[in-house]
Amino acid sequence: MPKDSAKPKRKAAEKAEKAPRAAASKAKKEKDPNKPKRALSAYMFFSQDWRERIKAENPDAGFGEVGKLLGAKWKELDDEEKKPYIDLANKDKARAEGEKNTYDGKGSSKKAAAAAAAAAAASGSGEEDDDDE
Repeated sequence: MPKDSAKPKRKAAEKAEKAPRAAASKAKKEKDPNKPKRALSAYMFFSQDWRERIKAENPDAGFGEVGKLLGAKWKELDDEEKKPYIDLANKDKARAEGEKNTYDGKGSSKKAAAAAAAAAAASGSGEEDDDDE
């Protein structure tokens, strides 16, 4: 029985043929190296602090197993034990927001001036007195 050359192609083969053309048309935009980093969560600060300890206690544990152990340890902590990590996360969130505002406002002098005025008002510099003497 001869093979039928008019046999339709498999869907996977069709996708493979289309992939190079689609990839070329959807070129990735280059990332801006000056873009600020996102804020870390409290759990990420905890993970950074505890990862080495967990690895020392479980030297033959793989990456996934260390992650599971960290997650279990995080769930065991009460609110009082999590507080230092939550405080670090809040500080990092403020840092990230400030950097993002600076980054977003670098093209607009009005935004930068408004941000500087807000920062001065928040710090209570006292240069502008509203007292009528």
